Amino acid sequence: MQAEERPELDYDIIIVGAGISGIGTAYWLQEKCPEKRYVILESRERIGGTWDLFRYPGIRSDSDMFTFGYRFKPWENPQSLSDGAHIREYLNETARENGIDRKIKFGYKVLAADWSWEDQCWRLEVIHGGEASVLYTRFLYMCTGYYSYEEAYRPPFKGEESFGGPIIHPQFWPRELDYSGKRMLVIGSGATAVTLVPTLAEKAAHVTMVQRSPTYIMKLPNRNGLYESFRKWLPLRTAYRLTRWRNLMLTMGLYGFSRTFPERMKRLLLKGASKELPEGYPVEMHFSPSYNPWDQRLCVIPDGDLFKAIKRGQADVVTGEISHFGKEGIQMADGTNLQADIIVTATGLKMKLLGGARVTVGGRPVDTHQVMVYKGMMMSGVPNFALAFGYTNNSWTLKTDLTANLVCRILNYMDRKGYRVVVPEVPSDIREEEFLPLESGYMKRARHILPKNGSRRPWRVYQNYLMDMLLTRFGRVRDRHLRYAS
Repeated sequence: MQAEERPELDYDIIIVGAGISGIGTAYWLQEKCPEKRYVILESRERIGGTWDLFRYPGIRSDSDMFTFGYRFKPWENPQSLSDGAHIREYLNETARENGIDRKIKFGYKVLAADWSWEDQCWRLEVIHGGEASVLYTRFLYMCTGYYSYEEAYRPPFKGEESFGGPIIHPQFWPRELDYSGKRMLVIGSGATAVTLVPTLAEKAAHVTMVQRSPTYIMKLPNRNGLYESFRKWLPLRTAYRLTRWRNLMLTMGLYGFSRTFPERMKRLLLKGASKELPEGYPVEMHFSPSYNPWDQRLCVIPDGDLFKAIKRGQADVVTGEISHFGKEGIQMADGTNLQADIIVTATGLKMKLLGGARVTVGGRPVDTHQVMVYKGMMMSGVPNFALAFGYTNNSWTLKTDLTANLVCRILNYMDRKGYRVVVPEVPSDIREEEFLPLESGYMKRARHILPKNGSRRPWRVYQNYLMDMLLTRFGRVRDRHLRYAS
């Protein structure tokens, strides 16, 4: 392929995905690499990714917005755990203010990407409005998240076809659904379930959260009083930075304490739940998992809203195995019958990497489970390629922000030295390990597609912001793990 044979649509960088990672990445490209021509390809028709797709009642962040928000764009609302609508507006505002919205091509789905060693570029097969086309780019940056937008994880339940009412997955919540005065069962115990239950309870006759096993749940004040105090005396950006760092350090401290003193953390969580729930409530049965805190992600609830709904009698929790569905609800394995008009299956996500695109290098398929990830962002043996993958023990965007900045440093280094290609290569003395330590169901189901972790840096994902910040901002961009070529 000669340069003159390429299509007119030709970019230095193509970002795939206009969600929170893609918008943030585009900002840093504009700031740090202003001469680079880039475009964002978004398969949907709107900005937002997760925050545009999910529209179930009560949809909100499960990380505080002062660390989940961008480093460069202050979160002005004192609400710590924000609802989805405010997050969508925040993303749209960020894109408009920085001209990023003009760089997005909506309705463009990437089907395949192949790297040509001869031409030193990526060839992308895309589809838009039913028409297939090809785009070429020097660098490919995947900001597609980690789950399928088209499919959710939905295990089959015995007898579900006999249930007389609707069975709904939160990922595909029908906007016209009226659940006022209805008896509702929510199957699940993760972030989606604990978000749904108190919101549904405001209008439903009663809501029961049906969980096979408990999850650790922690109350978090929904208004950040410290931020509000800072705003009275300090400029917006200063107040935001101070609040951001304070929350960041608190979260890291909480995680570190949980891993070092799991039994003490467990007692603190159960004591906190007991204070919020009615006297004599079986806290151990419903909120004491068999695993340690942070073996799975810790669920936070704003102002204890789930506990309040239980205390008011609007909601309850049933823990145990489901036997089968019946016409009027669910029968548990212990014989308990739970009546319902509507059943919600908050059973999780179906993991999907790279937006489902087929990625090949020189025609050879890339198996994401067989590669190792350099600094949590570049796959071994895959040239001129980065992916945005955030933290699981802290706010997602803390890591994707660092990743974008490091990619910009690498791109600028390549320009200075006249390099056109960069390939991460794993030294022989690095051992393969599991990518992430979480035991969440969706992580277990995705073991076969997740990349490998390395036995030490820069191939090891540490889930530690301070360490990653030092490595990405101040670490060398030329090391024995990256091979550059002209």
